Amino acid sequence: MAVLTRSKFSILVSIVFISGFSQGMLLPLIAILLEEAGTSSTLNGLNAIALYIGIVLASPFIEKPMRRFGYKKIILSGLVLVTVSLFLFPWWKAFWFWFALRLVIGVGDHMLHFSTQVWVTSNSPAEKRGRNIALYGIAFGAGFGIGPLMTRLASVSEALPFLISGAFCLISLFIMTFIQNEFPSSEGVKEAGMNTLGRYREVMRAAWVALLPAFGYGFLEASLNGSFPVYALRHGIPVNWVSVLLPSFVVGSLVFQLPLGLWSDRFGRRKVLLVCLFVGFLAFTGTLLAGSHMWIYLLLFFIAGMFVGSLFSLGITYMSDLLPLHLLPVGNILAGIAFSSGSMTGPLVGGWFIEAFQSGAFVYAISGMLLILLLVTYFHKGTGERNHSQKNVV
Repeated sequence: MAVLTRSKFSILVSIVFISGFSQGMLLPLIAILLEEAGTSSTLNGLNAIALYIGIVLASPFIEKPMRRFGYKKIILSGLVLVTVSLFLFPWWKAFWFWFALRLVIGVGDHMLHFSTQVWVTSNSPAEKRGRNIALYGIAFGAGFGIGPLMTRLASVSEALPFLISGAFCLISLFIMTFIQNEFPSSEGVKEAGMNTLGRYREVMRAAWVALLPAFGYGFLEASLNGSFPVYALRHGIPVNWVSVLLPSFVVGSLVFQLPLGLWSDRFGRRKVLLVCLFVGFLAFTGTLLAGSHMWIYLLLFFIAGMFVGSLFSLGITYMSDLLPLHLLPVGNILAGIAFSSGSMTGPLVGGWFIEAFQSGAFVYAISGMLLILLLVTYFHKGTGERNHSQKNVV
């Protein structure tokens, strides 16, 4: 078993931070620049989902190259795609050119995240896996939260945010050269005689319930960023409060992600997931009673972030407990697909609810999704968590 040293783990986490930074910058920056260029809101939204389309397109083709070339080379390849794309954005301001670049960034980011997730989950001891994935999630979330601040630099030069983000990715490429390449475990694949389709079936059979949090987090994140501002403006929530409520959710998720990871190590992933889904459901449903009291909204969004802001990392950790090591690459692929599916579904469902219903429409969509996940996870049988014996790792 390969050793995940502290220095190696720190480098992987720093790279994830920079990736989150670039993603967090691109979403609002491109939306603003396209809006200023007169692009319709529909096409603007279509451009935003290009990243998730890239993730879905890349997912089925990543496992074999990673097994052949190792984690490091896949991460480096993903970083190259993201870096080159970022530097190309200022070259030509055209809708379809930017759509293609975001799609390529989706492919590159997925290569990066897929490899780092498998690397960390495979080489973390079961008793510290929740903590390690929580730190991984905090790094991405912090980068994603800081990234939008770069939009202010667009007033100086539209190219400046892209160039700075690209420079950070170049730094990541340099840092990665200090890590020795490693390969995912192949033990059990040959013994089981499973082909690619067989591994996908086995993961779905053994851990499909652990993929639901990834879908739920994608649904939630995309709905909050895409549908909530529309819902808020139509229901009299001031614009300045919208800009406060969404960051409060992010802050809540960052503050509480590590404690939830540690508790999942101690009490079990499923129990912590059930608590998170239940409290998140109550928090979002409670906004129906907040009326015009913005401070209550703020408190409820913060509480919701504390618990459901960690759904993705908790789901990944839960899945890692349910699967043998040789199936973790496929599990992470399916988790990425589940997240992207939720990210594309959330704005569509949220938008339809806003049009079909009036008061409370946005809350119905999110609370309904969380309630369904809560009930399915609660009533699902055969969710025993397995531990992998691993020593001398972070």
